[in-house]
Amino acid sequence: MSYRLLKPFISRFALLSVCLVLGACSASYIENRQLQSYDVKSGYRFPEPGQANQANSDSLYICLAFSGGGTRAAAFSYGILEKLRDTTIVWKGKKTRLLDEVDCISGISGGSFTAAYYGLYGDRIFKDYRSRFLERDVQHELFMSALNPLNWPRLASPKFNRIDLATELYDDTIFDHHTFADLIHKQTKPYIILHATNLASGERFEFTQDEFDLLGSDLATFPVARAVTASSAFPFLLSPVTLINYPEPKNFKVSADIENGLASYAGDRRQWHWAVRQNDYLDKAGKPYVHLMDGGLSDNIGIRALENAFRWGAIRRGINNNRIEKFVILVVNAKTDEQDSISQNSVPPELPEVAYKTTTIALDNYSFESIETIRDLNKQRKQTQDTLAVCNSRLKACQGNEFPELSGKIDPVVIDLNFENIQDPMRRKQLLSLPTSFSLSEEAVKQLIDAGALLLDTSPEFQLLLKDLNPGSGNE
Repeated sequence: MSYRLLKPFISRFALLSVCLVLGACSASYIENRQLQSYDVKSGYRFPEPGQANQANSDSLYICLAFSGGGTRAAAFSYGILEKLRDTTIVWKGKKTRLLDEVDCISGISGGSFTAAYYGLYGDRIFKDYRSRFLERDVQHELFMSALNPLNWPRLASPKFNRIDLATELYDDTIFDHHTFADLIHKQTKPYIILHATNLASGERFEFTQDEFDLLGSDLATFPVARAVTASSAFPFLLSPVTLINYPEPKNFKVSADIENGLASYAGDRRQWHWAVRQNDYLDKAGKPYVHLMDGGLSDNIGIRALENAFRWGAIRRGINNNRIEKFVILVVNAKTDEQDSISQNSVPPELPEVAYKTTTIALDNYSFESIETIRDLNKQRKQTQDTLAVCNSRLKACQGNEFPELSGKIDPVVIDLNFENIQDPMRRKQLLSLPTSFSLSEEAVKQLIDAGALLLDTSPEFQLLLKDLNPGSGNE
């Protein structure tokens, strides 16, 4: 074949090669922007109880924790929101939906999709969330996106990976290019906490301005889809999300919570450990970048952020200031119980299965302990209040000096919802065997949504809460 005949093909191949090289060179992940000036009163932060522009009451303070678990967790948590929407209560003489009294939602991995969507769109979630996310085969769409030749040049770049394709898909088809600025401008509850895991330290990372302050970064400009992508970036399937750790912004000051924690080694080792890890972000030279993976690696049920807020953060301050009277944590745990095939085989499992089991077993055990820890904290608080009340009543009867009151009294409630509490054996087995993926049948999605209402209807703790919130219970 002559050169004249080959020339058009050579030219096209050369042009394609140039395009591939240029595409690879220009492709890059979304960078978090630098914060120019620090202002503790601005940005997306855990609202202090009593702040203005809030329609719901602070005296009834409800927090939801949505666990990880792919579409399974997203559908289950959506079912809980539906049931709370359909549940009417009376609090302080006001009749309202229980959903309208939710103050914060903590979301991990699959649960972060539902948390973020409700935070952005409110009741619109009940109109289109199923079609826009739950009933889609997102897993297949991600796979096909990676196979699309148009994306190969970008994937050849060291600064662009599968995680960035996932961000684009979620941004285009689910979250409509919203940033955290849109959550700030809403000025309404619930406050949404999305979590990831710092790959270097294994610690939780919260997408809040308080956390971004330490990175010298502005969360308001950060895409919500990017945060959700980081929260659901399961190892081996997706690459980490990378953040730049910028220099400290103008007027920056370490928060009082961190300062108190650094000084509490002897008194509160948990707060000290948390404060040390937070303070590590100020080592700009040693840690110029932060790489984030699936939030489930550090807390697969999203309860640790609420625990910290209860121990020493905004919730604690609300209790101490007598703004919070009843504190409710509702844990939506989409944990499954996979069939044990390892114990039925004399041949040791292969390395991939060992790695998977090692991760999931540790997470399940940690999740159980997290729930029990928050239960114990609430029990201790209630017992202390009751003991003090008994002592004071006896001292008063003896005309003695009473003990000082606690800074704030609360009625704490912890409600743990998981598939193991379903009474029907067949239904329980079906739900516990659903896979962790972003592809479920419409029937499976419906079963998960229905499970949310069923578990609330059969939860003794939830029914006791409703009884307390019904007319005639003393709240009118």
